[in-house]
Amino acid sequence: MNKSVSVKVYHGYGHAHNLVVYGHVFKYRAKAQQVYSNNIFLNIVHLLKLFILKPYAFVGVRLRFFDQIIDNKTESDGFFKFEWKADQDIPAGWHDVKVEALNDDGTVLNAGEGKVYVPHITQYAFISDVDDTIMISHSATIGKRLRELFIKNPHTRKTFPDAAGHYQQLALSHTDAVQPNPFFYVSSSEWNLYDYLLETFKFNKLPDGAFLLNTLKRWKDLVKTGKTGHEGKLLRVMRILDAFPNQKFVFFGDNSQQDPEIYSSIVEKYPKNIEALYIRNIRPEKAAETMVLLKKAEDKGVWTCLFNDSGEAIEHSKSIGLIQ
Repeated sequence: MNKSVSVKVYHGYGHAHNLVVYGHVFKYRAKAQQVYSNNIFLNIVHLLKLFILKPYAFVGVRLRFFDQIIDNKTESDGFFKFEWKADQDIPAGWHDVKVEALNDDGTVLNAGEGKVYVPHITQYAFISDVDDTIMISHSATIGKRLRELFIKNPHTRKTFPDAAGHYQQLALSHTDAVQPNPFFYVSSSEWNLYDYLLETFKFNKLPDGAFLLNTLKRWKDLVKTGKTGHEGKLLRVMRILDAFPNQKFVFFGDNSQQDPEIYSSIVEKYPKNIEALYIRNIRPEKAAETMVLLKKAEDKGVWTCLFNDSGEAIEHSKSIGLIQ
């Protein structure tokens, strides 16, 4: 166990007038250095350690960003959120932030470092689900989902064939390598799995992006991992759209849970902000009801695609000019 106070800062996002960074402060957490092994026992132990922690409730936190200093407090689960306006022009790209946890007398208990992503001004932005859209996760079946988590590590988790290739092409669509289109990954997975997901995406060569995950869980709630309400995911997606009102968005999800309902409801409210909606057909028995929801999006002028494999999605992206 690491019994000292620790600060975890997640990748944030925004632009000069609306920047946001999330994180957690922990009173203690298990030491969890990932070992990329095929040993199932080691993988199980590592995963369990990610859920052995104690959040630090209502402790003072201080953000340092360039010359700006902003104070706040954590919530009851140790979670903190900073939302601020920069007092200078912020160029596109990744920028360092530092967050300190403060004692009652103002002394620094510990600090963590993270990054905030300011997207380039590009034509498109992409919001993608993770489980069963990019990674094979069996989200609808708790036993299979836990098996994927427990017996595999970030280097052995499987992504769908050609999913990374599709996203890589989209990242450079109508732009160039030094100004990639932004990606936002919205998942029902908990913040406990943040580093796990970052490494999985890096290993599989998926585009860099900001993650918006689900509420932190303790070890006793591990069997509930990956479960979140409709409203929670909806709000996370809406926050991204609100932060970038001039961007054209493309959504990616699957029909194993509620992505078609969530995305179609957003299209109803913001049809002019959405260019296309892609749904991976994980559950063929739900294809008909998924198509009904996609038809509603099409009626609002949004391109849609229900696809069985990423090759179909790539061809569709080419046909509508998303991929040049």
